[in-house]
Amino acid sequence: MSDMLRDLSGDTALFSLNTATVRERWDLAEIIDGCVRHNISSITPWRDQVAKCGLGEAAIRIQDAGLAVTSLCRGGYFPAANAEGRQTAIDDNRRAIDEAATLGAACLVLVVGGLPDGTKDIEDARSQVFDGMSAIMEHARACQIPLAIEPLHPMYAADRACVNTMRQALDLCDELGEGIGIVADVYHIWWDPELADQIARAGNDNRLLVFHVCDWLVPTNHLFLDRGMMGDGIIELKKIRAMMETAGYRGSCEVEIFSADDWWKRDPDEVLRTCIERHQSVV
Repeated sequence: MSDMLRDLSGDTALFSLNTATVRERWDLAEIIDGCVRHNISSITPWRDQVAKCGLGEAAIRIQDAGLAVTSLCRGGYFPAANAEGRQTAIDDNRRAIDEAATLGAACLVLVVGGLPDGTKDIEDARSQVFDGMSAIMEHARACQIPLAIEPLHPMYAADRACVNTMRQALDLCDELGEGIGIVADVYHIWWDPELADQIARAGNDNRLLVFHVCDWLVPTNHLFLDRGMMGDGIIELKKIRAMMETAGYRGSCEVEIFSADDWWKRDPDEVLRTCIERHQSVV
């Protein structure tokens, strides 16, 4: 990370587009073209979009467009009901690391997974997450792809991620050693009473790898697909950004909005224009 504190609000230099934000109307090639039109310099693609485009083709298109890949979404989902399922997850995560390396991604985002089907033991699920991550760490280090654990809001503990706070994620990082950090996604962490302390802790250990922004709407009409555009909800975005910068984060603000009934239905060019404006005005 740079030693100079750069201003995130004046242009799109440190604005990164998570491709989920416009995925319903554009494929990956169209998203890349849209980023070029709107002077967006960084991108985070999803693996399914990359696979549809073709890994080699996606890498060439991204490189030719001059885009930096701030991260690749996503690996993880380690817990499984049996040894075969756990090994399948490990193998898939190794492939994800290889894909991130081919794309020149700065890191691989991990959504660690929840309870295996038919189980209720969340501590066992967390133990499986540790074991799965331990199994891929050597490969990630060899490929020089840092792993970024994304703690998810507790409402996702059963089905998506049994790691739900920054403290839990950082404890995992401490156990696993070098080459691993966290994703600070405001949608998942804004409520945490330990937020400031854990962001500072992550900064002290150089664990702040990715910063996701969107907003929390009140009321929230869907637990997964009703994220708000920055400024439309109740998250103190500038306050959290200031925490990140004070802790030493110098990376991009990555906009990631899942919005089935609103932003996903709009013209993607309008969505990108709005993202840029809100990035400049409220983030």
